[in-house]
Amino acid sequence: MGLSSKILKASLVVFAIAFPLLLIVTLMYQNSLYDHFEQLPREKVFGERIQNITVEGLRATDKSNAVPEVQKDSSQQTRITREKLVNGLLPTSGFDEESCLSRFESYLYRKTSPHKPSPYLISKLRNYEKLHQRCGPHTRFYNRTIIKIIKSGTKGAATNCKYIVWTPANGLGNRMMSMVATFLYAVLTERVLLVQFNTDMVGLFCEPFPSSSWILPENFPFINNKRYKETYESLLHKDKENNSQLIAPSVLHLNLQHTHNSPERFFHCDHSQDLLQKVAVLIFMSDQYFVSSLFIISSFNQELSKMFPKKDTIFHYLGRYLFHPSNEVWGTINRFYQAYLAKADERVGLQIRLFNPDLTPYETIMGQILNCTLQHKILPELDTRNGAVASPRKTQTLKSVLVASLHPEYGENLKAMYLSKPTVTGEIVGVYQPSHEEKQKSFDNTHNIKALTEMYLLSFCDVLVTSSASTFGYVAQSLGALKPWILHKALDANIPSPACVRDFSMDPCYHHPPTHDCRGNSAHDLPYTSKCADYSFGVKLS
Repeated sequence: MGLSSKILKASLVVFAIAFPLLLIVTLMYQNSLYDHFEQLPREKVFGERIQNITVEGLRATDKSNAVPEVQKDSSQQTRITREKLVNGLLPTSGFDEESCLSRFESYLYRKTSPHKPSPYLISKLRNYEKLHQRCGPHTRFYNRTIIKIIKSGTKGAATNCKYIVWTPANGLGNRMMSMVATFLYAVLTERVLLVQFNTDMVGLFCEPFPSSSWILPENFPFINNKRYKETYESLLHKDKENNSQLIAPSVLHLNLQHTHNSPERFFHCDHSQDLLQKVAVLIFMSDQYFVSSLFIISSFNQELSKMFPKKDTIFHYLGRYLFHPSNEVWGTINRFYQAYLAKADERVGLQIRLFNPDLTPYETIMGQILNCTLQHKILPELDTRNGAVASPRKTQTLKSVLVASLHPEYGENLKAMYLSKPTVTGEIVGVYQPSHEEKQKSFDNTHNIKALTEMYLLSFCDVLVTSSASTFGYVAQSLGALKPWILHKALDANIPSPACVRDFSMDPCYHHPPTHDCRGNSAHDLPYTSKCADYSFGVKLS
């Protein structure tokens, strides 16, 4: 009896240990089978008769047994990721998707770009991002650089990090073009780009560089400090007087706004670049898209050609890389697009900018718009023979026209025109104009938000008609990879003939390129450029 009691106790102990283990193993085995079944085609698991039952339906039936989501095909997921990140142009990490929706959603609104960034451009951008993380605002290297420059006084300071500070000039279109050009210069010279956004640009864009900021700190000590006032002109003057013993300043102001006579016309010369390379901080102002002049600089030419085998894609790539509307702006863009453009079979963007509205009658501009759009089949003609009622059709296409203009009358007239009579093609034409500010307000934040909204909406269109010499239109066409129809500038009450011309390049026009070579001779030609179709003095990459 004593032995039997001991055996019974031992058996109970073994059972108490073994039973829980057996139960756990059984559950794990069942779960592994369940996971295996989830990876099989649904008809092999559940049979043909319940093939239409969805995973969401199963979840609703039994929430206690969570069913893994059905994974997308790997090739489809790869394609979506590639398009979302613009074929590798955008970094894959370092951003919170919810904080900047436009960065990850813009691809949904545009056709897949026919252009692919070169591997060399992508590698240069990744290298720049590392530089910006290391030397960006409030980093250890940034703080050391500031302290070193302050201690050096007016003498040049050798620093581990160098900077170019972009400062604003003119309207938002000019600013975005000059920012792209300045960023490209920063990449070529291994400088960190910092931007001075005043109150009129607050809340427009997301941060473009991962895990860092491009916003110039408010306590940056060199912008309005009279102690650091040396200009590019004074540097050239010193260089001319005493080249052998020239000490470059730590901080230098450089102004590349449109002009034909300033010393900055020699900015593109190799010797000037040698001088600027010694400067730790360049404080930069420009309203020009001066990218094409960088090709003149021998040390840049080969790099640029490797980065951009197709020259007229420069703003297209760098604009999509840099400019991501903030969630506030993106919300407005998204709501307008979904309400008026999303269901259209074709979207037409019409951007009308009048630089001297008092000199050209409204009737002339309206006639020019109709001559251009009707002649080139951009908009359909009205059917004036069959009355105001169109014959019913089984299928009708919708054409949405987005009008971007400071003036309301052009959009209103087009809308009334297509509401009054049917079209000869049977198309339904809807005309929509987001805003009409009457006058440009370059230093108003609300105005700039509206401007950025309309630039992006225009870039989502399939066909674009723009006004001559408008930087607003340049930004839209480059972001959208569009070659627009350009309305010739009307100089009087007569409609220009032809009313418009098709542009040969999607890149912006450089309105005031350098007119002298590095020896001071006039009529200097820029490589890879042609005369702009809309501005006789300008050139553009093609």
